[in-house]
Amino acid sequence: MTKEQLHELFEYKDGNLIWKVRCGCRGKIGEVSGTIKTNGYRVIIINYKNYRAHRLIWIFHNGDITTSSQVDHINQIKHDNRIENLRLATNSQNNSNRPKRKDNKSGFKGVSWHKLKKKWQAFITHNNKTIYLGCFTTPELAHDAYIAAAAKLQGEFACWE
Repeated sequence: MTKEQLHELFEYKDGNLIWKVRCGCRGKIGEVSGTIKTNGYRVIIINYKNYRAHRLIWIFHNGDITTSSQVDHINQIKHDNRIENLRLATNSQNNSNRPKRKDNKSGFKGVSWHKLKKKWQAFITHNNKTIYLGCFTTPELAHDAYIAAAAKLQGEFACWE
């Protein structure tokens, strides 16, 4: 989809694309386009093809996206597609801006228990490489090491929650 095509089909309001024309049986003029899927992303169907709304909104405002670029949600809320919450990112940058995993047992992103050493260890991933940050007596100290590394390596894309 091009910026021009999107402007023919939609208006933008508060993070949503609003249909300007009738599109199939679902797209009614004046209604918010798309549906939020179980993965948290809003998806819009145009000419029988699925598009993630955040990518269309980026294109609507800024023009085409290269295939290697991703659109990152700054606040990590997948359906918050306000343009001020979106930014272009590499795959590595987008992965940096993720919360801790759901199966995390330490309570801190990048921190896990080392069974043999009986200490907390910290790791960070940057440019698809895992970097070992050391072992620590408390999960808080390991998390502090993670935060320092994230700020240095990932900059504005760093996330430690």
